[in-house]
Amino acid sequence: MLEYYEKLLQLKCFSFHDAVRIFGDRQKTGNILYALKKKGLLQSIRRNYYVVISLETKGPVASPFEIASAITEDSYISHHSALEFYGLTNQVFSDVFVSTEHPFREFGFDGRWYHCIENPRKFGIVLQKTIRVTDLERTVLDSIKDFDKIGGFEELLRCLEMVTVINEDTLIKYLKNYHNQFLTQKAGYLLSFFSRLKLSDTFFSYCKENKGNSSRYLYHDLMEEKNIFVKEWNLCVPENILQLIN
Repeated sequence: MLEYYEKLLQLKCFSFHDAVRIFGDRQKTGNILYALKKKGLLQSIRRNYYVVISLETKGPVASPFEIASAITEDSYISHHSALEFYGLTNQVFSDVFVSTEHPFREFGFDGRWYHCIENPRKFGIVLQKTIRVTDLERTVLDSIKDFDKIGGFEELLRCLEMVTVINEDTLIKYLKNYHNQFLTQKAGYLLSFFSRLKLSDTFFSYCKENKGNSSRYLYHDLMEEKNIFVKEWNLCVPENILQLIN
């Protein structure tokens, strides 16, 4: 039984089909997994998805990010979870945000909740050992795009404050891939507050030229809050935004 455990230990977390590829027979695989679970060497994350349990710690050998990267064949961590992966957050969320082209039913495991973000975009994804994650430039843009759904505005500002280096050519390239005027508008406005990023006039000129002519609220709930209009960016923003940023 230990030899089976050691083979699965190399995967850390795996699907039933992954195990079948190793052991070669569905019934045999089912019997092996059942026996390992009974001995406490394996735990179900959700249906047909398992994680190996450490002999030393008695906990999962896979990190939440490794688990997220193996949920589907193309899943990867993104948004606030990617910022957390890069060490750019002040707090650890119990939520793990997972992007994929193949939607899955959200689930909880070992104190974390795995959220599915259906996302067809295939650019800006890198492999860090066994973890698929958006690169820093795409992470920043995803977080700006969806902050009202993931983490909130103040958390976004706290995270952006921790970013010290970013490639503006890559930002512009990704903004072109998004084809999203509102994102370009928000990115140009918000990133203008963070001088340590050393973004040039070229970047901000691009954002202004491609933000469209529509006037928008920075986020939906702002309609119910005190706000001011920034003509340069055609954006309604929180009245106390300078206090929030500072």
